[in-house]
Amino acid sequence: MSKPVVAIVGRPNVGKSTLFNRIAGRRLAIVDKVAGVTRDRLYTEAEWENRRFLLVDTGGLDFKKDFLQQEISQQAVLAVNEADVILFVVDGRAGLHPLDLDVAGILRRTGKPVILVVNKVDIYQPGLGAEFFALGFGEPVLVSAEHALNLGELLDKTVASLPAAGEEEDPGAVKVAIIGRPNVGKSSVLNAVLGEERVIVSPVPGTTRDAVDTPFQFQGENYILIDTAGIRRKARSGDALEYYSILRALRAVERSDVTLVVFDAGDFLTEQDKKVAGIPHEMGRATVLLINKWDLVENKFQTAREYEERLYTEMAFLRYAPFLFISARTGQRVGKILPEVRRVVKEYNRRVPTGRLNQVLREAVDNYHPPSRKGKQLKIYYATQVKTAPPTIHLWVNNPELVHFSYRRFLENTFRERFGFTGTPLRITFRRREAAKEDQ
Repeated sequence: MSKPVVAIVGRPNVGKSTLFNRIAGRRLAIVDKVAGVTRDRLYTEAEWENRRFLLVDTGGLDFKKDFLQQEISQQAVLAVNEADVILFVVDGRAGLHPLDLDVAGILRRTGKPVILVVNKVDIYQPGLGAEFFALGFGEPVLVSAEHALNLGELLDKTVASLPAAGEEEDPGAVKVAIIGRPNVGKSSVLNAVLGEERVIVSPVPGTTRDAVDTPFQFQGENYILIDTAGIRRKARSGDALEYYSILRALRAVERSDVTLVVFDAGDFLTEQDKKVAGIPHEMGRATVLLINKWDLVENKFQTAREYEERLYTEMAFLRYAPFLFISARTGQRVGKILPEVRRVVKEYNRRVPTGRLNQVLREAVDNYHPPSRKGKQLKIYYATQVKTAPPTIHLWVNNPELVHFSYRRFLENTFRERFGFTGTPLRITFRRREAAKEDQ
């Protein structure tokens, strides 16, 4: 099942992004004293007391300002619609504001758990926050996101409000998410894949509430297609709809093993395409890129070369991902999608024997010695693959701070060249070997 969603909402400039960064444990959102800085929603995975959830930062809710602010507010409302728990943030220094009452009215209509958070409380005083009882959400939690005060109580209350953890889907099934911006043909791709004669559609309906699941079999193996195509809802603006699609895509990708990223050949590689395509990479999921509506392209040979060059130039982080030029409408190359999924799943779960891994590492280091930094030489002692899905390799070194990004990239390229890892992110981490402190 997907992780529950916790949305941070409130009027502009009450400290939502600062709270988001504190809970996330790192600076992800732009923090500024000027209201309205957070225009896009941000998402991150968070954990407290062994409960994991998706944390969503939103722009300030204020429908009484200009058109841009209305769009920001609409995006926040869409995040609220997806949330399981809402953190309603108000400003303890400024006191109760008329906009707080407007936001409270919106949140009450959702019928979802709402935790009232009075932020910017640096020094506790008796009776502080009493005026916020007027919002109708009971006793507030007093915090200072800036100084990380009382966040434990807030997170305890948040976790207690999360829905009960459900059972996982069929653990033996390969879960495949289909994502892409609106109108690229995601539903058509799903229907075309399921229309293959070799595919048997299971009569068991999907049970998850945040995407349409279709269990099926292909060449004797179980799969679940997670479709995010049916997400179009009326919104005040196209931008709000685009951001809404990202949240749905995020939840689908989080549950998947492999993600099919669908592009429109006629309107190729927009900024929104790049944002969506980056989601599985950041979440460590295997990826196959599908350029759909290829039947509508005239000069296919020349265009294919141009598209390939653009893909690997503008999205260099996905150079490991294979791509297919398809037409869901005519069935062109649709039959290659599931075999490609099977191939990248195998790579996603690939485990390299430690001896072989270190043999390749030694050859790489001998051919290209690590460059020195700050007058010190990086020494790499050995490597261990610590997990799969995605493959993750720990390199034990004398000092991780001596690793230059270019050498990290060299090692990744070497491992991919020798072992494959097609279609999957490859995580490489550098750990200090305690016995090597004298080499620092």
